[in-house]
Amino acid sequence: MIEHDIQTENTDEPVFETETAIAVRSNNLKDKVLIGSYVIIPKSRVSTPFELSEKEWSDTRELLLKVKEYIDATYKPDGYNIGWNVGEAGGQSVQHAHLHILPRYNDEPFAGRGIRSWLKKPENIRESLKDEK
Repeated sequence: MIEHDIQTENTDEPVFETETAIAVRSNNLKDKVLIGSYVIIPKSRVSTPFELSEKEWSDTRELLLKVKEYIDATYKPDGYNIGWNVGEAGGQSVQHAHLHILPRYNDEPFAGRGIRSWLKKPENIRESLKDEK
């Protein structure tokens, strides 16, 4: 077993673990959003998923399937968003790679909007490209 210092919340939600990764409930549920969401975190101290070993990728997939099975049975979502934030421009605020697993529900105000929906808006055109034709 690889030693790690990943902090988890005191919760009744299960923790899932492999040799190289751990999956824990997401800790930003204060406002009744992202209910049932999890993160998968490699135990190695990598900053981005681009640094993961083949074993870490394999273990991440194993945990992803276990977490999905648990979320499906417990929360019965209508869909999912799954993703990594990488780098400051990509929204990464924690400098330790982690995969977000976000169950989605048909009665959410933003249901049907995928992970690219905000990025495709005209307001997101880079300053350097605004004057190009």
